[in-house]
Amino acid sequence: MDFNFNPEQLQFADALKRWIGRDYGFEARRAIIHSQAGVSDAAWATLAELGMTALPVAEAHGGFSGSAVDMFVVMRELGRGLVVEPYFATVLGAEFLRLGAQAGFAAAELLERVAGGELKLACALGERQSRHDLFDIATRAQASGDGWTISGEKKVVIHGFEAGALIVSARAGGSEGGGQREHGGVLLFVLPADTPGVTVTGYRTLDGQRAADIRFDGVQLTRAQLLADEAAGADILDATLDYGAALLCAEALGAMEALFEATLDYLKTRQQFGAPIGKFQALQHRMADMFVHLEQAHSMALLAAVKMAATDPVERRRAVSAAKYRVNQAARFVGQQAVQLHGGMGVTDELPAAHYFKRLAAIELQLGDSDHHLARFIAQPGFATGVVEAEAA
Repeated sequence: MDFNFNPEQLQFADALKRWIGRDYGFEARRAIIHSQAGVSDAAWATLAELGMTALPVAEAHGGFSGSAVDMFVVMRELGRGLVVEPYFATVLGAEFLRLGAQAGFAAAELLERVAGGELKLACALGERQSRHDLFDIATRAQASGDGWTISGEKKVVIHGFEAGALIVSARAGGSEGGGQREHGGVLLFVLPADTPGVTVTGYRTLDGQRAADIRFDGVQLTRAQLLADEAAGADILDATLDYGAALLCAEALGAMEALFEATLDYLKTRQQFGAPIGKFQALQHRMADMFVHLEQAHSMALLAAVKMAATDPVERRRAVSAAKYRVNQAARFVGQQAVQLHGGMGVTDELPAAHYFKRLAAIELQLGDSDHHLARFIAQPGFATGVVEAEAA
């Protein structure tokens, strides 16, 4: 298998590197996250001009039909630049729309607006009791005439305040097999963020991103807004969560790479006892350990992106959960080591290291922590059989 990136992928990476270096440096980013909006319309427009919003959208809808590996390249660079624009949330929403279209949902107009950068999306999935199990859904959708009535509350919806449209998960009221944590009975909806009955409360998260709590009070929706019914809802939710986790692994990889490089530069310049502290063998060993974690995370993150094209969902789930577990471990280790090697200044707002550390801490908990993905990996069919066969050999 060839793991080299093709010329188009390298061009995407180069374009993002140049833009971040020119217009989205550390101080520019600090100004954005401390602004009232918390995002930059100019930065979003540039991402659209560079074709990033069109990349994951099918050519039939004005996009480039980018693969998960293409998106790996993009998210890695955005991670290096600590970009806080609602790109990930919109791309995740676009994946919901793409899979919904395969199940019969009329997604063409929405996808065209996403491709052109006109529409930002947010995915309202998590709830107070959900923690890392996004199939734990208390929000209810009750059939009402020719449509649906949704009631419930979603928590920590990333970029929910900035979104023009929301992807919402809900349980079908009165459905069989639709227990709060079961895979049956899952419905997915698409609705404008300003729909009557929707209340959005925005706030800033610890890593400089923006999120919102969103309440649905008897929100009336038409049947045309049903993205996926009970027959397809669970599979689409499962596949899209894997897609999102794979992209977060790529973003974390980029952030870790940038943090590693910043720490290495610091060790080369910080003087103690008349010499750079990077001369001390104990600190060199710690940098070597960070590099090992980084390389293993790189391999696993890339494998997860490749396996998104797998036709077997079990193969996809194994790869993604293994990657998220390993990347989470690496993110914590690299982040903590980098802060310690910088000393007290490593946690100050004026130094990039603190911002990378906080973003990595947030990614570790987003779309499943280590315990969640370890349990999910073990639960996949064939795992126990493989262990028994290996022990017998």
